[in-house]
Amino acid sequence: MKDSNKRTNILIYIIMGIGALIMIIPFAWMILTAFKSPTEATSLNPFVVFPKKWRTEAFADAWSKMDFVKLYINTILMIIGRVICAVVTATMAGYAFGRLNFKGKNFAFSLVLFQMMVPPQIFIIPQYLIVNKLGLLNTTFSLIFPGLVSAFGTFLLRQSFKSLPKDLEEAARLDGCNIGQTFLHIMMPLARSNMVALCIFTAIFAYKDLMWPLVANTEQSSMPLSSALAKLQGQFQANYPQLMASAAISCVLIVVIYLVFQRQFIEGIATSGGKL
Repeated sequence: MKDSNKRTNILIYIIMGIGALIMIIPFAWMILTAFKSPTEATSLNPFVVFPKKWRTEAFADAWSKMDFVKLYINTILMIIGRVICAVVTATMAGYAFGRLNFKGKNFAFSLVLFQMMVPPQIFIIPQYLIVNKLGLLNTTFSLIFPGLVSAFGTFLLRQSFKSLPKDLEEAARLDGCNIGQTFLHIMMPLARSNMVALCIFTAIFAYKDLMWPLVANTEQSSMPLSSALAKLQGQFQANYPQLMASAAISCVLIVVIYLVFQRQFIEGIATSGGKL
């Protein structure tokens, strides 16, 4: 029996190792390409993995061509804004849908589920028209605007609040707490793990968002990292070492965020049962 369990564990480790290797290969290829010459980067020989001469010109050119300090600031402001808005609105909406009874509750929650089912690209034109009418194109607010509310976050927090026992609310009311006090002091702290998970998901989705920043922020001074990288891709040709160097510099932000919040990241994903 022990030998069987040992073989099973070894097989699981091998499969997980292969999966991890597959996920690391694109990142490693990006780093290696950044140190290659343009000729090596576009070589048709698949065995040219390592550069013959390690070059750093691509990093210097990328840093001089793009204002990474400004791009980092725009991206960080976008992430922080979207995370705060998503968590605040989703927590309140999730509590209302999960614990309160009001007229039209089921219909309103059906609209939230409907929004989750619809591709987000459908909302780009109406969102653009709204931001344009407000005169806020090419601003930080335009980057945050699509993340003011989160249908996924509302659903996630609604399930979290719905799973909590009713005795907690009844005890809070007996102690004289109103709805707001019960929400702030009793229920919200118990949903902290799901709120952390929502922060993580929102931050990653905001960091990866490409289409909306390309539409709403056409000036380079107001672009985040994702859309600025897309602008490096030429119509007829591309400097792949410079493009990969820029991508590597851009990855520093999300890597630092993960290293700083590694424990919260793992706990939030494990507790919520979510997937990336």
